[in-house]
Amino acid sequence: MRNARIAKTVRGAPLLIAAAVVVLFSFGQTVTAAELDNRIFTFFQAEQFEYRLSDGKDRLKWDAQGWIGGDYNKLWLKTEGEKVFDGGVEEAEIQLLYSRIIHPFWDIQIGGRYDVRPQPQRGFGVIGVQGLAPYFFEVDAAAFVSDEGDVSARLKGEYELLLTQKLILQPSVELNFAAQEVEDLGIGSGLTDVELGLRLRYEFVREFAPYIGINWESTIGNTADFAREEGEDVDSLSFVAGVRFWF
Repeated sequence: MRNARIAKTVRGAPLLIAAAVVVLFSFGQTVTAAELDNRIFTFFQAEQFEYRLSDGKDRLKWDAQGWIGGDYNKLWLKTEGEKVFDGGVEEAEIQLLYSRIIHPFWDIQIGGRYDVRPQPQRGFGVIGVQGLAPYFFEVDAAAFVSDEGDVSARLKGEYELLLTQKLILQPSVELNFAAQEVEDLGIGSGLTDVELGLRLRYEFVREFAPYIGINWESTIGNTADFAREEGEDVDSLSFVAGVRFWF
């Protein structure tokens, strides 16, 4: 009887060893996942770094953002602006934001924005959301409150259409709104301006892609009236050439 029990134990040993291996492997995977949650990553992307050729005013345009953090919490830096060739910087802003994931593919962001140009320089509080909407539309929406109490908002959206694995067509839209007039800056209330773009890029590698395209901008409503009073164009069409890169 004793020998029979020993034989059964010996025969069951491989099963026990296999079970132990599975448990240890699962534990190891759990620890690794926990460690990964605490890792710090970095990311930077210049979505637009381009030359804009338009009637009478050629410009350099940049729109870039980057972050440092983990899966749930990140610190974002965003900047965008324009510089006229043979001239100075007409527009330049910097945002520093804290973000927290609130849903798969969506973050809520809060922080500050500082406009270096145009004059006068202004600071803003920022709250917004950024993420991937259904059908893979990338969305960045934010509300701003300036140090003068002016309230405004911005909505950006873009979509990537893969013509081939390397050739990608990207339409984009940007809408800006203001809750009240800011006459010193030539901003009217309501929808202030619209920007539409269409860019075709070729990804030599995913991290580096030159592109060409067109971009149309137009001021709207009272903002357009302010522009006309200053003798400025209310809309412009530009041909663009640039490079998109990230690391």
